[in-house]
Amino acid sequence: MTVTPNPALDLTWHVDRLQPGETHRIDPGAARAGGKGLNVARVLHSGRREVVAVTTTGGAVGAEFAAELAASGIPHRLVPVGGATRRSIAIVDETSGDATVLNERGIALEPDEAAALAANALELGRTADAVAICGSLPPGFGPDELGALVRTLVDGGVPVIVDTSGPGLAAAARAGATALKPNAEELRAETGLDDPVAGARALLGLGARLVVASLGSEGLLVVSADAPGGIRARLPRTLHGNATGAGDAAVAAIAAAFAETPTLGADTREAADARARLARRATAWSASAVLMPFAGDLAPEHSALELEVVVTTTSTDGSVGTDPEASA
Repeated sequence: MTVTPNPALDLTWHVDRLQPGETHRIDPGAARAGGKGLNVARVLHSGRREVVAVTTTGGAVGAEFAAELAASGIPHRLVPVGGATRRSIAIVDETSGDATVLNERGIALEPDEAAALAANALELGRTADAVAICGSLPPGFGPDELGALVRTLVDGGVPVIVDTSGPGLAAAARAGATALKPNAEELRAETGLDDPVAGARALLGLGARLVVASLGSEGLLVVSADAPGGIRARLPRTLHGNATGAGDAAVAAIAAAFAETPTLGADTREAADARARLARRATAWSASAVLMPFAGDLAPEHSALELEVVVTTTSTDGSVGTDPEASA
């Protein structure tokens, strides 16, 4: 299950070359039901994994959001709210491959709306193999509400992956989140530490069990509270394109990994091998997402990209070695 507290109608336009201050004539854009949790659900659904997306919807934009989500075929449950669903605008420069993104802030949820979102997430999440709670937090559903939802699900034996930023990241860690997925900037901003391994360990020290940190061109880092050392993975070449859905693809890989191996963070050889496979898959899925025009999609070559990923292990003393899974 995915939970998106602050969904958006994603609007995407492609231009030959983005020139600030100039008028651009472009082809029609695309509108998709989005927000990080919806992107995760799209990736899992396209991979024929059973998934249900829980989120809110409201206003005229929300009606368009709901219609597109229904057409996508992704199982979902929508919680009606009084405020209008926000919009997210991405302008992709075809020449440079860069995407300029404008994200509206979410409208505040009323207390009964926040409670309804949590109640629906708990109802469906109790029987899920894994729950991913993703994206920014709107006013009315803040760190306290996120932490309470995480704690209740984890106490019920459900693996919970959280991908958010700011105070919500620490709140999820303190609530005992099974996994956190910050990027390098979010990790540094929340912990104040430049070294991503030290930052990941700081989040584990708060109570999280596993940290999967996406480090941009430096690849991916996987660190477990229950096992020494860590795992790094990277693609030895740079892919250019729309990176807005790369992190969401990594979260989808984490959710799939927990569904396959609930003991993913344990200090066993089986779990270590599973973490190496996760590092490889998450790196490849993130890279393949960059090649696609819209967030929530993987390029057909994502399986081939897994074979290119270089996976190494890092011991507690900082030494690096090749992981057995790297040559699998």
